[in-house]
Amino acid sequence: MFEMVTRWYQRRFSDPNAVSLVAILVVGFVIIYFMGHLIAPLLVAIVLAYLLEWPVSQLRRFKLPRTAAVALVLIVFISVMLMALLGLVPTMWKQISNLVNDIPNMYSDLQRFISTIPQRYPDLANLDIVEPLMDNTKNKALGFGESLVKESFSSLVSLATLAIYLILVPLLVFFLLKDKYQMLRYVGRVMPRNRVLANQVWVEMNQQISNYIRGKVLEIIIVGVTSYVAFAVLGLRYSVLLAVAVGLSVLIPYIGAAAVTVPVAIVALFQWGLTPEFYSLMIAYGIIQALDGNVLVPILFSEAVNLHPVAIIAAVLIFGGLWGFWGVFFAIPLATLVKAVLHALPVQDDENIA
Repeated sequence: MFEMVTRWYQRRFSDPNAVSLVAILVVGFVIIYFMGHLIAPLLVAIVLAYLLEWPVSQLRRFKLPRTAAVALVLIVFISVMLMALLGLVPTMWKQISNLVNDIPNMYSDLQRFISTIPQRYPDLANLDIVEPLMDNTKNKALGFGESLVKESFSSLVSLATLAIYLILVPLLVFFLLKDKYQMLRYVGRVMPRNRVLANQVWVEMNQQISNYIRGKVLEIIIVGVTSYVAFAVLGLRYSVLLAVAVGLSVLIPYIGAAAVTVPVAIVALFQWGLTPEFYSLMIAYGIIQALDGNVLVPILFSEAVNLHPVAIIAAVLIFGGLWGFWGVFFAIPLATLVKAVLHALPVQDDENIA
């Protein structure tokens, strides 16, 4: 057993560049795992810097100084985000309030429907089973309401953190974009000397992460806007709220689309019942999801789709469990990183080892 492990180690890590690559990855993993909550604003700023680097580079082609280009892009980005938030947040808040007010009516309709099941299907349902089920559902709903109230009070504490983010993150983004090359040179000086493989993986992953972040933001916007248009045309209630949920669901491959289908179907079912309107909405929603998975994703993430779906889902579960939202967001790039590292590590023949 020990000899087998020794041979595997010699095959994979006989090259000093491979040792340096693994050491860099381990140090990065330890820092993010144990200090991720402390450097969260920096991580957010890095993501936004990747997103805004492309427009900055485009402005640089017109001989605009980098500082001026960064300032202009950041001002435009903040202005667009403020307009989007001022337009979306009030509407979403109103629809959330309406949904909370409609929940008792939805529960009453569900209770009436379930109470008629024994009369409709006496062989399949028993009233003695249905009544405890409804009581249990009611208790669960009340418990959920209480927990929601507690969470709303506890969320007031996070408003201070949000205020800090709103000030700190734009400053970090500005300096990350403005002094990008100076920072990269400084990081290069503290890295190990034998880093040929690390540089190879970095060049590959840097471009992939940049493309992934831009593509993911574009996918959220396209899917969200398309869903809103479909929901609004068909007259679905809470169309803005549900469209935002559908757009954000693309952050979690496969799982997000399945999870967001439940609230969309429930709202449509309580609004229309099993009518042609309900089936029309579900067909339109299914078409949107099919176009997203089979057309939009391959176009935006041509390299990421080379990963097997099982590998993507495993990456979502593993990295999401380790780093929460950011682990889910970067599940595909992290899975691609693992694949790139495995391909970059040299493999020597047993004859050369002997």
